[in-house]
This record gives sequence, C-alpha cells and structure tokens, in this order.
Amino acid sequence: MTVRTTHGGRRAVETNLREPETSTTVRPLTAGQRVARAARNGGRPTLEFTERVPYDTYVHASTLHTLQQPLSDDPGEMSFLVVSQIMELYFGLTCHELRQAQRDLRADRVWAALAPLRRATLHLEGLNAAWRGLRWMTPADFNRFRNLLGEGSGFQSAMYRHLEFLLGLRDPALIRPFRRQEQVHADLRAALAVPSLWDDVVALLARHGHDLPADLLARDVTDEHQPHPAVEAAWVRVYADSGPDNHLRMLGEALTGVAEEFGDWRWNHLKAVQRTMGAKVGSGGSAGLAWLQRSMARVVFPELWSARTAM
Repeated sequence: MTVRTTHGGRRAVETNLREPETSTTVRPLTAGQRVARAARNGGRPTLEFTERVPYDTYVHASTLHTLQQPLSDDPGEMSFLVVSQIMELYFGLTCHELRQAQRDLRADRVWAALAPLRRATLHLEGLNAAWRGLRWMTPADFNRFRNLLGEGSGFQSAMYRHLEFLLGLRDPALIRPFRRQEQVHADLRAALAVPSLWDDVVALLARHGHDLPADLLARDVTDEHQPHPAVEAAWVRVYADSGPDNHLRMLGEALTGVAEEFGDWRWNHLKAVQRTMGAKVGSGGSAGLAWLQRSMARVVFPELWSARTAM
C-alpha cells in the first residue's frame, strides 16, 4: 500500500498496481472430479489451495481492484470512476456480441445471429442500469473533482467509437484524438474500413431476394449509411410475413432491441449531463449538452424504424 498526494494537496491511499500472487492457469475439472471433491469436503467449500485461488486466476479480481486511482479524496469520485469503468467493459462486451452476429449474418446463419443480438440487448440493459449509480450526483458534487479531470471526457472512449462504428454511426474525424496511440488508432481505422452490422444486414436482405440497388450495396462503408427507401420497403415486406419460420422478421426484432437500448443509453447520458452540469461546456472541448442533443439525431438502423409507418 502506498500513500500519494493529490492535486489539491490531500493525501490518498492506493494499493500497488500488481497482482498479489503468481499467475497460474485455470485447471479444468470434470463432473466426476467435482463430485469427488465435494464428497471429500463433506459438502463444504474448499478452503485450502496450494497457489492463488482459482477464482482470481480466472476473473483477475485482484487486478481489477487496483485499477481505480481517484485524483481526489472526495468520496463521490470513486462512484464516477467505477461506473465509467463498468461502462467501458459493457462497451467491449457489446462489441464482442455484435461482431459474432456479423460473422453469423455473413454466413447466412440468421437463426444463429439472434442469440448474440439478444445477449447484446441484455448487456445494453446492464449498461443503462449503470447510470443509476450516478443519480446522486449534483453539480456541486461533480464540481468537487471535475477540474482534476482536465480535458478527460467520455467523448474520448475508443471502445465507444467501436460500438458506434459497428452500429453504423460513422464519422472518420472522430478517430483523430487517438493518433498518438498507434494501436488504438489502427484498430479504429480497421473498424471503419469494414462493413457495419447494418451494412451486413442490408447485404443479407439482398441475398434473400429483396431488390436493393447495386450502388447501395457497393457504397463506401467508411461513410455513414443514409436511409434508403428500398431498404425500408424490404423491411415492410419482411414484416408482412408473420409466420413462425420468418427468421428475417425475428432478426428485425432482435436488431430493434439493440437499437432501442442503445438509444436509451444516449438519452440517459444526456440526462446525466443535465443533472450534473446543466448546459456548461464539456471537459473535452465540446458544447456539452448541445453536442449530445445533436448526436441523438443520428438514428441506429433507421429503416427498421421508418418502415413501421408503412406496416
């Protein structure tokens, strides 16, 4: 354990940034081995291990709990920091699921794609629930440590950019802040160079017999998708068949769940900003609330929503 001095001259305690014991690999067990161990233990949990406990070997909890390094001794800052880190993990987890859905759709495995999309929706529900941990924060609460954040802003989250790019919200200018982080920048450039999930869905509709123009299917995927009447018409036709074997309709509903939860996250973000800083300028140089309001006008999977008017 070490003691450090914060920017305001206060002293704060933090743990050393290392894992307490030697890392080992998780040793697999069969069902029979688990039964035998339980019998030897008389039904009680195992309490003695020759090395690091297996849970920590797998989860790396001892590492996770060293990653919170608040810049002040204000008790509320820890909530802000932990919730931000939780959201980063959910961004990454949701991206993981959406990429799996992409692989399934590119292989025409529509039924298989439903599971990762449904999981992504549930992860986004968890992401939205994380905002509740900050509902206590008033402007006075935030102001106690806000200045110490400097220009740090959620706008600078690279994993959030990956999530936006996967969902079809694409602005190449938004990767510029990462130019000095070579690997992060390269990963974002690579994400922009491949089709979004929505691009893959549009291509799937075409392969399933829906008449979509060639220029739409061959467009530059680094540009943000613009709503197209042919895609809207395709979804109207898909939803016209309410039979139990219409996997495309099920896909539409799974995608709607993802888009709805993501839209809720953006709305919850806007409300959190209103609650904690009103219409002040953002820490990262943006107009803050006004910037978020403009960004919400960009709709995820737009034709899935507009098609409902014609259904």
